[in-house]
Amino acid sequence: MASRPSPSSNSLSKLITDPNKPFRGSERLTTLARQLRMYKPPPTIDESEFEEQRIEERAGKVVSQVGFVESATPIAQQSERFRPKRAAVLICLFEGDGGDLRVVLTKRSSRLSTHSGEVALPGGKAEEGDADDADTATREAKEEIGLDPSLVNVVTVLEPFLSKHLLRVVPVVGILSNIKAFNPAPSADEVEAVFDAPLEMFIKDENRREEEREWMGEKYLIHHFDYEAGSTKYVIWGLTAGILIRAASVVYQRPPAFVEQNPKFKTPGLVNKDTTMR
Repeated sequence: MASRPSPSSNSLSKLITDPNKPFRGSERLTTLARQLRMYKPPPTIDESEFEEQRIEERAGKVVSQVGFVESATPIAQQSERFRPKRAAVLICLFEGDGGDLRVVLTKRSSRLSTHSGEVALPGGKAEEGDADDADTATREAKEEIGLDPSLVNVVTVLEPFLSKHLLRVVPVVGILSNIKAFNPAPSADEVEAVFDAPLEMFIKDENRREEEREWMGEKYLIHHFDYEAGSTKYVIWGLTAGILIRAASVVYQRPPAFVEQNPKFKTPGLVNKDTTMR
């Protein structure tokens, strides 16, 4: 895997530290862009400290039944054990007709062999030519749903998440100031539908179900959000729901109206392609 710029030196970090960077959009979106550019996620680990390991996410896309913020896992404290593969997803926000903030989502093709028909954020694994996480997320969004990167103003990144198969997923927050300029063109091989949902939904205790699971003797919750767009019903859960809960908490500057409940992790003794969080 080719070396990539560290988060402290890439162009995205420069964008985050410049709250006065010009932004073209409504007054609300301009205020939001300024707010998010000043947001500083918890410090991430310098990737140069890791030893290369081959940990794969099935199907190469960022969809998982479970995912947690990296600081809740032992990787943050014991990074010398392994380096997860890196991926990025795009949290693309825009202003709806009713003035609410909405996020672009996809439904994976029902013909895929893994995670078929599940809801996901546009995104995927980093490639050698990607300059940074923003480049990964916007490139994948263009490939998956035809979203022109020039339409998206990337304003910040959130703390990385770890997927079930220990893929490090970096949520990249971008603002689409002109939603009418976006004409979805989903990749037939990967995406069955493109839709949007209100971001605030992910910190409300409405249309939400939870499932309790156990891992290594510790109980945790997986959140499911039921959403209907037109005549189509969607279920947003797992890693995607976890990322959107965090994104909504940051944007609206308040915690969710429910308990997230993460497990107490223990460091795996050996990490290989079959290591998972259960």
